[in-house]
Amino acid sequence: MPFRRLLIAAAVLVSACNGPQLAAQDTSFAAYLETLKARASSEGVSAATIARMTAGLTPSQRVIELDRAQPGGASPASGFPPLAPYLATHVDAARIAGGRRVLAEHRETLRRVEARYGVPAEILVAIFGHESGYGNVKGSFDLAQALATLAWEGRRRTLFADEFVALMKVADRGYDRTMLRGSWAGAFGNPQFLPSVYLRLAVDGDSDGRADIMNNRADTFASIANYFRDAGWRRGQPWGVRASVPTGLDVDAQASRLTAPQCPRVHVRHSRFRTVREWRALGVVPQGVLGDDVLVSLFRPDGPGTSAWLLTGNYRAILEYNCSNYYAMSVGLLADAIR
Repeated sequence: MPFRRLLIAAAVLVSACNGPQLAAQDTSFAAYLETLKARASSEGVSAATIARMTAGLTPSQRVIELDRAQPGGASPASGFPPLAPYLATHVDAARIAGGRRVLAEHRETLRRVEARYGVPAEILVAIFGHESGYGNVKGSFDLAQALATLAWEGRRRTLFADEFVALMKVADRGYDRTMLRGSWAGAFGNPQFLPSVYLRLAVDGDSDGRADIMNNRADTFASIANYFRDAGWRRGQPWGVRASVPTGLDVDAQASRLTAPQCPRVHVRHSRFRTVREWRALGVVPQGVLGDDVLVSLFRPDGPGTSAWLLTGNYRAILEYNCSNYYAMSVGLLADAIR
C-alpha cells in the first residue's frame, strides 16, 4: 500500500502491555463512534452516508489482534536479511506471467496513462501485482469497522480517526459500504490506497465520472501513475540498473553522510549520490543505459561479490509507495521482467 505518508505496517506501534480483551479505553466504542460521526458531519459528509456506513458497527477483535501482532520498536542497525530469497518469492514466474498478461490485455490503456503521467506501464503493472495480486487479493475487512476499531483502540488514534473520516468522504461519492472492503489496516482497492490517499490522488482514468480503484483498471492505472508523479517520478529515467563493482572498491567510503528524515534504516544502506560519470571514474560501470550526468546511488544489498545496482531518484519514488528496499527492488525487477 502507499506508505509515503501513511505506511500502516511501519506506523502502527505495538503496546508492550497486556490490556483487556478489546481495548483499555475509558470511553465505550459506541460513545467514541459518536465523536467520529460528529466529526464526519462537521466536515461535510451527508447524514445518509454516515448512517449507512456506521449502522450496526461494533469493534473487531480480529483487527485489534492483527494490530498488536505488528512488529514494533527499533531494529538493529545490522543483520539485514538477504535480498535474494525475497526476490525469489516476489519476482517469480507466476507473477511475471501474470504481469505480462495484464500488460498485453490493457496495452492501449497503459500506453495512454504512461503518455500522460510519464510513469512506465510496466511499473504500474508491477505495483498492481504486488499490491493486490493483479486484483485478486484486495482484502475482505469492512473498512468502516476496521478503521473505527483502530481509532477507538487508540494506539494511533489521530491517524486512524483521520482515515475513518476520509473513508466517510469516499463513501459520500456514491460507493456502497459493500464495495469499501480491504485490509485490516484500511487500505483498499487494486492499488491498496488508504482513504486519505484516495481522496488526494485517485483519478478517473476513463472519463466515466468516478475514480473506481476497486474494479476499474483504467482508474487503477491512472491513480497509481498519479501517485508516482506526485512522488517525483522523472519521465524517461529508469528506476535503476545493474552495475559491476570493481574488486577492492571501498564501498564504506561511499556511504552517505546524511540521515534520512523518513525511513532512515532503508536509506542508510545506499551510498551517497554521485553522477554516473563519477561512478565510472571509480570503476563502477552501469549495465544499462544511464546518462553520464544522472545522479545515482550504489546499492549492493547482499555484500561484496553479489549483485549491485545504481539507483536513480525514481527508486526513491517507489520507496514512497512502500518504504522498504525489499519491496522497491522487487517492484523494479518485476517491472523489468514484465517489460
